[in-house]
Amino acid sequence: MHCGFCLPTCPTYVLWGEEMDSPRGRIVLMDAALRESDVLSEAMVTHWDRCLGCMACVSSCPSGVRYDRLIEATRPQVERNHARPWRDRARRRLLFAAFTHPGRLRPLAPFAAGASKLGVRTLGRRLPDRSLTGAVLRLTPRGGSPFARLPVVTPARGERRGRVGLLQGCVARVFFHRTNVATAEVLAAEGFEVVAPRRPRCCGALFLHTGYEDEALALGREMIAAFEDCDSLVVNAAGCGSSLRDLGHLLADDPQWAERAAAFSAKVHDVSAFLAAVEPRAPRLRSLDLRVAYHDACHLAHAQGVRAEPRALLGSLPGVELVEPPEWEVCCGSAGLYNLLQPEPAAELGRRKARNLAATGADAIAAGNPGCTLQIGTYLEEEGWRTPIVHPIELVHAALAGDAR
Repeated sequence: MHCGFCLPTCPTYVLWGEEMDSPRGRIVLMDAALRESDVLSEAMVTHWDRCLGCMACVSSCPSGVRYDRLIEATRPQVERNHARPWRDRARRRLLFAAFTHPGRLRPLAPFAAGASKLGVRTLGRRLPDRSLTGAVLRLTPRGGSPFARLPVVTPARGERRGRVGLLQGCVARVFFHRTNVATAEVLAAEGFEVVAPRRPRCCGALFLHTGYEDEALALGREMIAAFEDCDSLVVNAAGCGSSLRDLGHLLADDPQWAERAAAFSAKVHDVSAFLAAVEPRAPRLRSLDLRVAYHDACHLAHAQGVRAEPRALLGSLPGVELVEPPEWEVCCGSAGLYNLLQPEPAAELGRRKARNLAATGADAIAAGNPGCTLQIGTYLEEEGWRTPIVHPIELVHAALAGDAR
């Protein structure tokens, strides 16, 4: 298809206006790789690597072209058949060795907490956008919870309505523990028993989005086994939820796991979608008196098609006025590890998103993905804005009556 409806929603085309950095251009390269050569050229790989995998093109395509499936199948082929320079391979392995292991991230949390006082982020902003070191320093989280642990089981309050699993995440359980606590307490207040096992350590989303398919599927199988006895699996990170909901497709050719994966994927729900589908039980009495800008995480809005539910959830809270930023469909530049693997375009997109959100004049920003929160917060701070960024579930938690938590 050549209509071009995808072009204004594709972040890299918006930045550069290059056809090969658009969805249809990348599809042309995929076709050429299959038809014309058994060698993946550097140019092909470069244009595929520049794709954020945000899936905005899928939302905008009137013909239903599944670019998400195409790029998802292409990236593992690149990793299997293309010899990356050793520095690139080492950088990728280092990032995965850190960010997908919460046990390795916990010792870093105290250093992150002191980053502002030490001027780490300021130093990162002085380095060029293309610098990996600069990106790591700029994106250093404000703090973490190195010792905090979520209970494995949080009992339901009142009459039990069901048993749900809660994915703690790898980065989230260390640096966004409060979001997990809010999620567990809101679900419990709504009458659900919440099961949050400490393993698996990671759902595999970062691996999958980068093309490390074997590692992603191994962790996916662990996820299925860990949460198979739950009625539903509730996820509060858009990228994780997107990958887990895709396991039915990814394991469709595995005779041992296909049926289990399909059943598992069907019961994976973003927390906002899950709560929007049940009759609320816990009273929400506290007026928040906030003007809230809602940020659409790409793997929630585009990959999962969840847009109305978070807005409905936020709109139901007393004292919340919801405002919409311009260019909601354009990615913030986080995209898994993209802001570390492609720091220069990620920084451009981060600044663009921060300005659009700040222009709303909101008192707070609600974002349903930890990567987006880090990315947007980094560039809001760079622009001199101190607007707090919270997960929608944290606002729901804040609005609950005290005895309902």
